[in-house]
Amino acid sequence: MNGDEVLPDNRKNAVRPAPANKLSEAEEQTIIDVCNSERFKSLPPSQIVPALVDEGVYLGSESTFYRVMHKHGQQQHRGRAAKPAQRKPTSYCATGPNQVWSWDITFLRSPVRGQFFYLYLVIDIYSRMIVTWEVHENESAEHASKMMTKACLRHGISALERPLVLHSDNGSAMKGGSMLSTLQSLGVVSSFSRPRVSDDNPYAEAIFRTLKYRPGYPSKPFTDLTAARNWVHGFTQWYNEDHRHSGIKFLTPGQRHRGETKTLMDNRKVVYALAKKRHPERWGSRATRNWDLPDEVWLNPDKCIDGQLSKAA
Repeated sequence: MNGDEVLPDNRKNAVRPAPANKLSEAEEQTIIDVCNSERFKSLPPSQIVPALVDEGVYLGSESTFYRVMHKHGQQQHRGRAAKPAQRKPTSYCATGPNQVWSWDITFLRSPVRGQFFYLYLVIDIYSRMIVTWEVHENESAEHASKMMTKACLRHGISALERPLVLHSDNGSAMKGGSMLSTLQSLGVVSSFSRPRVSDDNPYAEAIFRTLKYRPGYPSKPFTDLTAARNWVHGFTQWYNEDHRHSGIKFLTPGQRHRGETKTLMDNRKVVYALAKKRHPERWGSRATRNWDLPDEVWLNPDKCIDGQLSKAA
């Protein structure tokens, strides 16, 4: 080896001179501008390059175009094929009962394999109370619109100061013409989950899980429509008046809906305070259990940012 010979630096992170054939920043920007022009914004490089060559213009090969587009994050979803913007679900806040309802339809097994009964169920997200339900042999917007009309009359929705929001997914019964026209005539605001997003309707999904996984749910199909309706009637009575819901500090949904929260929570605080007074050594420096229940319940709230919940209007 010649003593004056300089060996190449083959280390991974070595600083190497730029290739002689590397495009300058100005040349790369020219390619990007051409690709994003009105004429070429929906075309791939395989069509852009020949079109430019026919006009006597050569900016680079197809592979060069692809490499530059990839570098600038524009290789995919261009022009009309652009990726659609993600629409956030609308957020709603309930500060009392009959302000935001959520509903859905679930299957109940029938004696015939492949055929089902359909449970239509509406829940108040503030109190978690089932405000109405029906079971039918088919799924239709007509059944849903009649159910909502009766529910609004029963709960005095038309007399409320603020309009009721009814949230659902995008099923045919939810977005049928008769259902939407009925809600409009009742003054109810329609709200829908994002397409193909399963967790925009969490309250309805949660109650269906409670319904189908509780010990009393039949292990065999319902014998007929009457049997299905009788069972759901019993479940509703239990859920609204006996079930202590973890999401509302173990009140029953009926208690929360009727406005009995403050009285019951104040009584629990007194009982705990007396118990601590009798046996302070059992608590030590710990405070008694927190029985405060938030006055706001949100449907699809915005994400937390720096520990603060950014709520949509």
